Amino acid sequence: MLRTIFRRLYLAIMLLLAAIIVVPHFLDRVYYRGPATNHFDGARFFNPDGGDLPLTGPNRYFTTKRILRFFFADGRPDWPEIPVTPSKPPARVEGEAMRVTWIGHATALVQTQGLNILTDPIWSNRASPLPGLGPKRHRAPGIDFDDLPKIDLVLLSHAHYDHMDIPTLWKLWNRDKPLIVTSLGNDAILKGNSIEAVARDWGQSVTVRPGVQIHIDRVHHWGTRSAKDHNRMLWSAFTVTLPGGNLYFAGDTGFGDGHWPYEAAAHGPVRFALIPIGSYEPRRMMAPNHIDPPEAVTVFERLGAMYAVGIHWGTFQLSAERIDDPPAALRAALATAHVGADRFRTLEAGEAWDIPIVPVDRMGHRSDEDRSSGSDDEGG
Repeated sequence: MLRTIFRRLYLAIMLLLAAIIVVPHFLDRVYYRGPATNHFDGARFFNPDGGDLPLTGPNRYFTTKRILRFFFADGRPDWPEIPVTPSKPPARVEGEAMRVTWIGHATALVQTQGLNILTDPIWSNRASPLPGLGPKRHRAPGIDFDDLPKIDLVLLSHAHYDHMDIPTLWKLWNRDKPLIVTSLGNDAILKGNSIEAVARDWGQSVTVRPGVQIHIDRVHHWGTRSAKDHNRMLWSAFTVTLPGGNLYFAGDTGFGDGHWPYEAAAHGPVRFALIPIGSYEPRRMMAPNHIDPPEAVTVFERLGAMYAVGIHWGTFQLSAERIDDPPAALRAALATAHVGADRFRTLEAGEAWDIPIVPVDRMGHRSDEDRSSGSDDEGG
């Protein structure tokens, strides 16, 4: 008990110091310059559907009182260490066969069409800029880094430390020189660490090869690496168009207006989706930034996806639910929505799933009439 109290106090103090530190003006980094748009005011990015938490100023949400209440609230669970048996994936998966392996948190290896695709890779033991500080892993990576096949493509959703892990990205870049695709501003952070990336805005795309294209899609989130650079970089999801049906990676997102899954579905039938299901409690704090399992099921349905795996859970303790609450809540939400649990699954770290091959013309895809009739509070 005392060990738990001291650990929470230590982490709370570190977060308070990060929240109150005054960063000199010359450290107020500008990662992107460009014209104002419906989600960029000329200096910082924002969610065009509204609902952003104020992060600075007298009305900022993450106050000292809220941080202390979050870390010391009654009933906040202790997370155990979960034993993991790492797996060793094949070198390649060819043609329309598709294999996904959950490595942990938002990191997954998707193998299809002879491509090895890695999402938000993090092999570090802590999601933090400082050694020994910050949220630590409670599940080891499901694949040892040295057992990773050559990575061709990295999808990097945003700049938070549990998603943009510079030590891992540096190792990947120096080993494999993969194509790293991200959204505006994040490439400047990577370049400062001798890592090359291609950055695009929402609605833009990157061609990998004929028949394989990456679309950068809108989601509802935020980005920061320090106390002064909040929203200097964009956040995004990705749709990878593939001959056997598209791959969708949601990254990290709140529900927002709930229309962004329709925008991704417009790229064509979604065969497989990676959708976050964790870090959702307490809802008043987490709802603007993290969907919960019922909202994840709504996203799955609005995408018209055939299959999905729940990610962003059970690895780093970023919220107040128990370590394995998200899979149970997902099963309950699927039952309520009458969606087969064999279509939207969770995996253990290191577990692989061979995604069934489905003719593209049989993949679910809601009509424009269905989309326009969906209300904004659905799933919220």
